[in-house]
Amino acid sequence: MFSSLKGKKLVIGLVHLQPLPATPLYKEGDLEKSIEKAIRDTQALLDGGADGCLLQSVDKIYPSGDDTDYARVAGMTVIAHEVRKLINGRDFKVGVQLMWNCITPSLAVAKVCKADFTRCTALVGTTNSPFGVINADPYKVQSYRRNIDAMNVSMIAEIQGYHFKGEYDGATLVASARSAMTVGGNAVEVLHADEELNNKMVHDIKSKLPSVPIVLGGGTNLENVSRRMKEADGVLVGSCFENGKWGGFIDPAIVKEYVGIVRSL
Repeated sequence: MFSSLKGKKLVIGLVHLQPLPATPLYKEGDLEKSIEKAIRDTQALLDGGADGCLLQSVDKIYPSGDDTDYARVAGMTVIAHEVRKLINGRDFKVGVQLMWNCITPSLAVAKVCKADFTRCTALVGTTNSPFGVINADPYKVQSYRRNIDAMNVSMIAEIQGYHFKGEYDGATLVASARSAMTVGGNAVEVLHADEELNNKMVHDIKSKLPSVPIVLGGGTNLENVSRRMKEADGVLVGSCFENGKWGGFIDPAIVKEYVGIVRSL
């Protein structure tokens, strides 16, 4: 997914779903609503010229470990399968992420549905979350990835952002990026609300590891994307595409304007 960028900056829209089966807040009918929203949002991203989507579970209460319930995995698989049918051979990347750090279940869904990537909250390191400490287990992840022959499923490793938290330190950030790539990551993800610091984090990594693809984990909008994306290789976009209403439907007009800005960089 990232090996053939050749200077192109990827714009990936977040498709926020309803709670999935076997999660505490799931209600009858939520799966059907998630399928409908995923199809509608994906079509909006296609119409707006985006490069892909990330189907992301919004279950509100999450496991802290890498495993999850079978029904939850099955639900995400159904959704991803319907999105794949909509794509129908077009050059549009599909990602799946079972939150917070269910990497091996996400890889399983991606393998079965021929999705292109997953996003890893903690591929390396340890971070706190509202649901407990998140501990990376890269040996398990990479062993399972090889076992199911999913090496073609790219992994975006979050090393500083919404879900992986830590105090900023340039040397530590670069070391985390190097470690993430060593254990099988295909790109690293960073984000900071402060624009200047966000750009410095990207520059820190690029100056030491110029070949490592960097994805921004959010924080962009129509006003700041040209500055924040100056050195980054890709971006995950949520509320901006949802017209500022996190979890709402994606607006194709906003996607088109945003993509136009990115393409001009």
